[in-house]
Amino acid sequence: MNRTDASQWAALDESAALDRYLQLTRIRGKSGDEAAVSSSIQAMLVEAGVDPAWIQSDDAGTKTRLSGNTGNLIVSLPGDESLPRTLLSAHMDTVPICVGSNPVVRDDEELGRIVVSDGPTGLGADDRSGCAVILSAIFERLARQAKQPDLRLAPAVILFLIQEEVGLEGARHLEVSKVGRVDRAFNFDGGGLDKIRHGAIGGERVQMTVRGHAAHAGVAPEKGVSAIVIASEAISTLHRNGWLGLVEKDGRRGTANVGVFQGGDATNVITPEVQLRAEARSHDAEFRAEIVAQMKAAFENAVQSVTDVQGRVGSLEFSSRVDYEAFRLAEDHPSVLAATQLISQLGRSPQCEVANGGLDANWLMLHGIEAVTLGCGQASIHTVDEYLMVDEFLDACRLAAELIAPV
Repeated sequence: MNRTDASQWAALDESAALDRYLQLTRIRGKSGDEAAVSSSIQAMLVEAGVDPAWIQSDDAGTKTRLSGNTGNLIVSLPGDESLPRTLLSAHMDTVPICVGSNPVVRDDEELGRIVVSDGPTGLGADDRSGCAVILSAIFERLARQAKQPDLRLAPAVILFLIQEEVGLEGARHLEVSKVGRVDRAFNFDGGGLDKIRHGAIGGERVQMTVRGHAAHAGVAPEKGVSAIVIASEAISTLHRNGWLGLVEKDGRRGTANVGVFQGGDATNVITPEVQLRAEARSHDAEFRAEIVAQMKAAFENAVQSVTDVQGRVGSLEFSSRVDYEAFRLAEDHPSVLAATQLISQLGRSPQCEVANGGLDANWLMLHGIEAVTLGCGQASIHTVDEYLMVDEFLDACRLAAELIAPV
């Protein structure tokens, strides 16, 4: 197929679509502070002709680990219920480095038109561009219905999710009863449009508190038990035995990292307590659990191995929490096939892949919603060098419109 296969698709108002993105990405809205973004999206929807009765929010923001000021936004678009019902989703939050983004459009010799942030912040294309893609699809659907009142369209449901960047919290706490039936689902998030992420890795977060015994580091260090020494011994053991970084054991594969190590107040005190946060990931849930078990065992053994002159040892508090389970849709799944066909019609080369990071689709899967994830042309996300490729963004808008309002 080539791009001429998409020539029958209705023309997209490219200027309006890009303006929608620029407007959304200027709004401050890091994780837990998406209320202004949600309000702007709702205003755009109503202005476009969406019945306010079709728009509702859930109470996910009251259930997330990070206190939030709004919930997930759920928009139901009525249609012929005998036809397959399509879900589109994107997340409203950005990482903190993108707060204060000032987007500008520039010409790049290699990439064509791109959007960058004119200032010291990241752009926030992850994932305001996904929100703008879906909004543009809704606008196109409503415009087509206005021109053809008898147009027979399938029903659709839209999710604008909160707190994706802090552990997929919005998707985790989604009030599924407000979503309704879903026959195929497409999550628009970061990356290029050619990649169809039909699966993703599972992740587990670990929290540890290591306690020792304080003593004067200059007068009687032998009477103390250093929590720093205990934790360092455990981390060294994990590294030495191949249970940190890339973990490969007996043909199984995962990753592990100790990312936060905090403690101590003064150099003249044997540190009595440290806090650590770690993670483990794998496409194999059993192997991920084994990595976590190895972490726990290493810290428990280190606690027993570090003593003071009286033989006292420290203690360990250890807890873990599954952030998201791994999943993988078959390559002949209806959502995968639909994405493959439409990307091909845009003259692109679709490729299926399984993501090594968590996606809202991980939790949608646990809710019974089998979604593939597509990019919108974002690049160098979560950095001050982030940019959005305008042509890819506009193609994503075309694809999303075709999903919920095919010509």
